[in-house]
Amino acid sequence: MMLILHSPTFILQVTPDPMLLLGEFIKSLFTALLIGLAVYGVVFYGLRLLFRRWDKEIAVVSLNVSQWPLLAILILAIVKAKLPILNEETVGSWIQRGLMALIIAVVTYWIAQLFTDVIAYFLKKYAEQSEAIWDDVLVPILENALPVFIYLAGAFLFLQSLGLNLTGLWVAFGGISFILGFGLQGIINNFSSGLVLLIDTPFQFGDVISLPDGSTAVIKKIGIRLTNLFVIDTHCEMYVPNGQMQSQSITNLSRPAPHYYYTIHLPLRSDADPAIAFKLIKESIMAHPDTLGNIDEKLEVMDKYYVYTGDTPEYNAYKHLKKKVGRDRLLAEKQVNSQLQEVHQALDDFIGKIGVLERGGLEKKEIISLQGYYLDITKLMGLEVVTERQGKRRVSRLEEMPDNNMLIDSVRTWYTTWSKDPDLTEEDPYVLRDEWERKIQLLKLRTNRLFQRIDQPKSDERKLDDYAVELVRWLDTRFKNVQTLWQVPKVWTKDITEMMSLATMQYEVKFFVDNIKLEQCQRGYRVKSEVHSEVIRQLKQNYLYR
Repeated sequence: MMLILHSPTFILQVTPDPMLLLGEFIKSLFTALLIGLAVYGVVFYGLRLLFRRWDKEIAVVSLNVSQWPLLAILILAIVKAKLPILNEETVGSWIQRGLMALIIAVVTYWIAQLFTDVIAYFLKKYAEQSEAIWDDVLVPILENALPVFIYLAGAFLFLQSLGLNLTGLWVAFGGISFILGFGLQGIINNFSSGLVLLIDTPFQFGDVISLPDGSTAVIKKIGIRLTNLFVIDTHCEMYVPNGQMQSQSITNLSRPAPHYYYTIHLPLRSDADPAIAFKLIKESIMAHPDTLGNIDEKLEVMDKYYVYTGDTPEYNAYKHLKKKVGRDRLLAEKQVNSQLQEVHQALDDFIGKIGVLERGGLEKKEIISLQGYYLDITKLMGLEVVTERQGKRRVSRLEEMPDNNMLIDSVRTWYTTWSKDPDLTEEDPYVLRDEWERKIQLLKLRTNRLFQRIDQPKSDERKLDDYAVELVRWLDTRFKNVQTLWQVPKVWTKDITEMMSLATMQYEVKFFVDNIKLEQCQRGYRVKSEVHSEVIRQLKQNYLYR
């Protein structure tokens, strides 16, 4: 204590004891930390139990990602709040700024982790289940670009919180950006081209495309600047600038379906009976398990043409397994087609009922009647109504029925049987599973959407038949087409050529291979070669091949 005399009055100035202030600071800080950590533990433990009970995966993952960053932010905030007790103006202000900078750094890291590990992850899952293509392109661009902007903004705020004057830095940053704008025109052009590819969406990941040079490639990834392609012919990866991808002409071989049309040319004797030649060629192609056509006809001719005698025992065993799996797969597909046709017929009848009932508006009894009709259709797909309470209201949705042997289960049986094909590579079963599980998810999404519109028609009561027609059209074009007339092999006579007094009739044959994405996109070449060899063998046996 120090006494200072001034005339004519006395002023008493007390200098606090630093050790007392330090003790009070430590005691107050310790108490606040205990309370804060206790509240933090109770809140996090309670939220984890609540989120697990709700079965909300995104909430649980967000909680796990936020656990340590929020703990660090809590501790730093408590220290910052208790620091004025020390009554150190000069040193305390720097410590305050340092703590604030640390809080900003932790918050920046937390936000970046939330986006990378939570938001981007679930956006990817949403994009996989969505039938839109733009989100398949947008999510990777956001995943690569947004964390950079987050850390850049965090760095500026970090420096600003330390009291640094950023005016000169902003001016320099603007000047550098202006200069780089000229130097990086190509990169900017590729970035804008990537956005154009996002808007136009001419392809999606996994699509097989034909490049202008004639090579075939698979779309692996569309980045901010480059598109990553897997070139099938050379079995290597290629990186093409987005600007080049946008400007060149590209043929998408995977749309509207992964079936691909192959052509072979056959020289036959000019005196060959065209009817016999056509029959031999078509049946030889139809007998191959991996070509498309009427399933009953394929099963009928498979035993006659798809033979495996006269070769090594190992090759015979392979052909036997190939034939057995092919037959099982065709039978499973036949079951899928039969159930899908039943769903089609039921939806057509349902559309007719909607047209009758919606005249003059739908009453409550009519809505209940339409719901009953529609639920009968969804049972054919393998879906049933599940009702759960959310707060004070009940929410109904369509979910899969267990062990129902309906359409969805039949589709799974089909692609599982397909996965046993001895020609498939190790990753092909996963390709088939991902492709068809995505279609099943889209089927459930669309049927649920129509169910909600029937349950609460409101202003849509005059459009219900249009929505049902849209579902039918989607089943035909995007899920699975059961019409097989267009899949039948086609044979045409082209022209006659003469050489050394021998006339030859040129035939052109076209046929579909089931899925060109399989076998690392080599399936079509293999099937074309096998079909060509078998057709020539059959024609030679009948003395028709020149």
